[in-house]
Amino acid sequence: MSTQAARSILFTHTSPQQGFRLLELPSELVKQLSSKDPPTLIQSHPENVENRIELKSPNTTHSSTTTTEPEVREYVNLCTSTQTYRVRQVQSSNSLLVIRPSDGGVERGDINVVADVEQAELNLVETMTSISKCGSTLELHTPQEGFSAVPFLERILSVYDLFSTVGHGMDGDNYDEEGVVDLVQRRGIVQRVFEDVPVSRAECERGWREGIDLGKQFLVSDLWKSVLDDGAEEPFPRPLFEAIVRRVCDLGVEQGGLLTDGDLKWASIDKASCTRWAGETYLEAMAPTSASAIARNDFLNAWRNHLPESWHDDVVLSKLTEGSYKHPEPTTICFVNEAGRQKAKNNVATDASAATAAKKTRNWHELFKNQKRQKH
Repeated sequence: MSTQAARSILFTHTSPQQGFRLLELPSELVKQLSSKDPPTLIQSHPENVENRIELKSPNTTHSSTTTTEPEVREYVNLCTSTQTYRVRQVQSSNSLLVIRPSDGGVERGDINVVADVEQAELNLVETMTSISKCGSTLELHTPQEGFSAVPFLERILSVYDLFSTVGHGMDGDNYDEEGVVDLVQRRGIVQRVFEDVPVSRAECERGWREGIDLGKQFLVSDLWKSVLDDGAEEPFPRPLFEAIVRRVCDLGVEQGGLLTDGDLKWASIDKASCTRWAGETYLEAMAPTSASAIARNDFLNAWRNHLPESWHDDVVLSKLTEGSYKHPEPTTICFVNEAGRQKAKNNVATDASAATAAKKTRNWHELFKNQKRQKH
């Protein structure tokens, strides 16, 4: 057996212990925090911080009075700019000790030794000190279904009521001086709403968009204003915008005609028409000929990304206009313009006529042979 004495390190603890809470971070969040551009911890909700990290909880002012609401309120989410994590406490059967190595400043008179060891033999330089005892930890959890801002926005925001706004000058372009809301004010309002929603900024914006039922009527003028930047030039002509609205929307009999007087007022997006138009327009722009054909899967993915998430199941080639595409190769696809479609139809008609003519020729030949047999 070894005759060497075991090396020991003096273990001490402070009294009272410090109140520490241990937080376990997921790998993706650790990567962000240790990057060259880590997120900034936000406390006062400034508008100009994009890369942020903050703790958010639901605003109880807007909560409903359901029986399950008290349990729903009692949580805190840690939110980055794009991700949301539920902070939850996990109990441990074994306590965790937070220890601190000695900095050489420990004096013999500062400690009480609970051991049969001569103080002269103590190596205070190698002393380890427990400064906190943690019986539980905090972990960040993301449920499989993720987080959605829609339920919170539905509780916070009121339903638009045309009759309550017409009398106050809020119908379409007829805003009075008290009802005008410019772009800066609108951003401030949206910012304050998002502060009460306990999910990330990106998920708030996604929920804001998804909360709009595209099948319901909306003011065309509001849609046009939403694409304009404050003080910037129009990204495209207003007539082009209205042409697209007419193409993908159900405008009704009163304003559906091209020669209708005045600007478009109300419209609702026709799901089938909009889905088909988005797919064909993208394919025409990216693969107008066989020489520029693109991978079929790439086209389907891009088409899907240009539509609301609730419409993704409708992204199938059968939704496109018949004859509007072809496959130069088994795995590629390209657009077929109107002239190409007409040419394909003519070729089919020609082939059918040729087949019919050939059949008739064979029939007359057989008839002629039968007549010759009868004469003999």
